[in-house]
Amino acid sequence: MTYRIEPLPLEPFQPLFALDDAELEAIGARRMIASTPNSAPCRVSLADAEPGEALILVNHVHLDAPGSPYRGGGPVFVREIATEAAPIADAVPEVLSRRLLSVRTYDAHGLMLDADVVEGANLAARLIDWFDDPRTHEVHIHTARRGCYLARAVRN
Repeated sequence: MTYRIEPLPLEPFQPLFALDDAELEAIGARRMIASTPNSAPCRVSLADAEPGEALILVNHVHLDAPGSPYRGGGPVFVREIATEAAPIADAVPEVLSRRLLSVRTYDAHGLMLDADVVEGANLAARLIDWFDDPRTHEVHIHTARRGCYLARAVRN
C-alpha cells in the first residue's frame, strides 16, 4: 500500500450539532441545508450531503505545523448525520474523484514541496508519484474552485 486518504474525525464537531443557530453564529459557524446534489462534501464521512440534508459549516485548521508559514484553515462541511469514514487505502473516494482538486504536498515540518491542480479521476496516480518522494509527509486535498480543504493523504 502506498497511501491512505484520511477523513476528519467526528468527535471535535459533535458538540456543534447541539447548538442553536445563534450559538453557531457566535463562534463563526452556520447550520446549512444542502440544496443540490454534490454541492456539500462532508469532511468526516467523505460523502456528499443529499439535497435537504443539514450540515454545519465551520472553520477548521487543517495544517497546524509549528513554525510553518503554510499554517492554514478554512471552511468545512460536516453532515449532522455523519458517521466517521475509515481511512481509505490506495483508492480515491467518489467525493474526491468527481471534483477538480487543488493538491499540495508537505514535508514533515509543514513546508510545501509541490502543488498542482488535478482532476479527481487522476488523483490516485499523482498520489503514488508524490509519495515516491521520501520527503513527502502528507498531501492536502482541496477543492480547486473554492479552495476548501477536503481531506489529506498520508504515506501508508
